[in-house]
Amino acid sequence: MFSAVKGCWALFLGLGIMMLGNGLQSTLLGVRAELEGFANFATGIVMSGYYVGFLAGSVIIPKMVNRVGHIRSFGAMAALASTSILLHPVFVDPWVWGTMRIITGFSYAGLYIICESWINDASTNENRGQMLSVYMLVILGAMCISQLLLNVADPGGFELFTLISILVSVAVVPILVSVSPAPAFDAPENVSVRTLYSVSPLGVVGLFFAMMGQAMVFNLGAVYASELGLKISQISLLMLMQYVGGILLQWPVGQLSDRMDRRFVIMIICFLSAAAGGLLSLLVAADWKLFVMFLIFGGLIQPVYSLCLAHTNDYLNPQQMVAASGTMVLIGGVGALIGPLIASAAMELIGTTALMLTSSICFGLIGIFAIWRMTRRASLPLAEQSDYVVMAPVPNAAAINPEVDWEDWDPEAEDQPDTVEELFEEFTSPDEEVDEPDEGGPVEAGAEEKG
Repeated sequence: MFSAVKGCWALFLGLGIMMLGNGLQSTLLGVRAELEGFANFATGIVMSGYYVGFLAGSVIIPKMVNRVGHIRSFGAMAALASTSILLHPVFVDPWVWGTMRIITGFSYAGLYIICESWINDASTNENRGQMLSVYMLVILGAMCISQLLLNVADPGGFELFTLISILVSVAVVPILVSVSPAPAFDAPENVSVRTLYSVSPLGVVGLFFAMMGQAMVFNLGAVYASELGLKISQISLLMLMQYVGGILLQWPVGQLSDRMDRRFVIMIICFLSAAAGGLLSLLVAADWKLFVMFLIFGGLIQPVYSLCLAHTNDYLNPQQMVAASGTMVLIGGVGALIGPLIASAAMELIGTTALMLTSSICFGLIGIFAIWRMTRRASLPLAEQSDYVVMAPVPNAAAINPEVDWEDWDPEAEDQPDTVEELFEEFTSPDEEVDEPDEGGPVEAGAEEKG
C-alpha cells in the first residue's frame, strides 16, 4: 500500500488542497447570498448550477482527456475553477453566480475524473481498497477542515473568495511537478436508467432521493444557519458537524449492512434520518442540541448513497459494475440538481425549517420504498452480497471500486459482449419477471439466468 500511495503523493496532496477550496466555497456562497439579500429560491438556483456543470462535465471531460491528456486537462479545469470563484465578489448577481457555479461544477467533474483514473492506474486488485480508503479520508478530512476556514476573514469581503482561488491554483502544482506517468484512459459505455432500474429498483430510487436530500442540506445548510441567527463561527461549526458525523458513521453502518439484509439497513437508516431531520426542524435556538442533532443527521444521511450503490452492485458482476457506475452517478446528479430547487422553494413558502422537512421527506420516501421492495424480492444470501464500500458521488467511481477486477477487464477481448445491452441481457429479457423473488446472486455475463 505504502509504495502505491507514495507513487500518488502528488495526487493526494493536490486533491486535499482542492477539496479545501471546494468545501469552503459551498458554505461561503450560502452565507454571502444571505448577506446580499438573495431570495432563498435564487440561492437554490445558484447552488443547483454546480450539478448542471457536474453532469455536463461527466460527459464531456472524458473526451477531452483522450484528446489532450491528463495533465493538460487537469491544468485547464483547475484554471477554470480558480477563475470562476473570483468573479463572485465582482458581480454580485444570482444569474452570474449561477453561471459561475455551472463552470465550477464542470471543472470539478474533470478534476475528479482525472484524479480517479490516476489512482486506478497506481492501484492493484490487492491494494485498491486501501487506496480508496486514503482517497476518501483525504476528501472527508479536507471537507471538515474547509468549514473552519470560514473564520479566516469576513464573508462579506473578497478575501475568502481569493483564498479559494489560491487553494485551487496551488492544488495543480503537485500534479504538474509529479513524475508519475499519465495513465491510459478508457471511458466505458453506460447502461440506461431503465435497464439499471430493472436490476435494482431500490438502488435507483435510493440513489436519486439520497443525493436530493443530501444536496439540500450541504448546499443550503449555511443559509439555514444564517436565518436562524447563528454567528459565522457557529455556522462553520454547524456545517463541520455534518461532515464529522459522516466520518463517524460511514464505516459502522457499512459493516452492519454486510452482516444482514442490506435493504433492511437502508430502511432503518432512512427512517432514522427522517426522524432526525424532523427533530431538527423543531430546533431554532443556537444551543448544543442543534449542533448534536446536526452531527447525528449528517452521520445518518451520508452512508445512504454508498448503501444504495452496494445494494445495486449486489446484483451485478464486475463487468456490469463498470457500465453501471456512470449511470448511477447520473441518477444521483439529477437528484442533487433538483434538491436545492425544491428545498429553497419550500423555504420561501413555509420558512427556514422547511429545509430539514424536505430533506427528511426524501429519506422517508426511500425507507417506504425499501419496505415495498422487501415484499417483492427475496433477500440475497449474505455470502453473495458485495462488500460495502464508502464511495463519493463522482463521475469515474468504478475506477477506484475494489469490487471491480480491473486487471482482468479488457473491453476489446473477444469474449466480451459487443454492446452494453448484451452485457445486461439477463435483466432485460422479455420473459423476466423482475419483481418476483430472486434467490440468485450476481449473474456472470453470458451465463444462463438462474431459476
